Amino acid sequence: MRRLGSTPLAFPNFSGATRRLVIWNLAAYFLLTVALFLAPGPGGSVAGVLAFRPDLFLHGALWQPLTYSLIHPTLMGTLFELLSLWFLAGFLEELHGDVWVMGLYAVSVVGTALAGVLLYLGGSLAHLNVGTAMLTGCFGGIFGLLVAIGLLYGDMEFLLFFTIGIKARYMAIIFGLVAIAMLFGEQRLYAFAELGGALAGWMYIRTAPRRGFGFALSESVYGLRNRYYRWKRRRAARKFEVYMRSQGRTVRFDGQGRQIDEDDDKKRWN
Repeated sequence: MRRLGSTPLAFPNFSGATRRLVIWNLAAYFLLTVALFLAPGPGGSVAGVLAFRPDLFLHGALWQPLTYSLIHPTLMGTLFELLSLWFLAGFLEELHGDVWVMGLYAVSVVGTALAGVLLYLGGSLAHLNVGTAMLTGCFGGIFGLLVAIGLLYGDMEFLLFFTIGIKARYMAIIFGLVAIAMLFGEQRLYAFAELGGALAGWMYIRTAPRRGFGFALSESVYGLRNRYYRWKRRRAARKFEVYMRSQGRTVRFDGQGRQIDEDDDKKRWN
């Protein structure tokens, strides 16, 4: 584990994935606010459609695991989430890059929604009332980022509430314990989903390639393409060898389908 010292009371660079995530969430908040001001009824309906509800998702609202993170009902909650997102995502982006942070955030957001679905299904099967409250905000993605910092840079100190110095691992544990305690209250769906985002973030950290799944996928695609081109070149070389033998001449090719010059081969061994 890489160890870092105390961090100053300053936000990291506002660029790349961090800037995109903050701007997307901020723009979504203002668009929803304007919609609610101009048309309270339809605006509220739009928020209800985009927010995540396990029962609606199971009946076909498949977009909700992605769109709910852009719905922010209150100004103070939005401000806290965006500041946390800026700080945590910016810190990780400086160390791991744009693609890795975007992948971690997306996996944590989707994992949060899936955890809500699991709790809803489990409660339905056990005939328990787990509630059908809507999930909104990017808290799941933020929890995944916090878990990443706690695991990878646990000795680094942060200022909790800008006043109390605390190591990253302990801060992640505290937030996790708070979420566990909330499981016994009325916000159990919210708390369980939050823990699902943390688990998804942990799984991403343990399984994702160093530069993210997107980069690894693109490298795999290019690798398959290059292997296909090499296979075509070897096949063409074999056909050319057969053709030259029929003409009474002999040519040779290496394993990559490149012609071997006889003169160069003799010079190599002389």
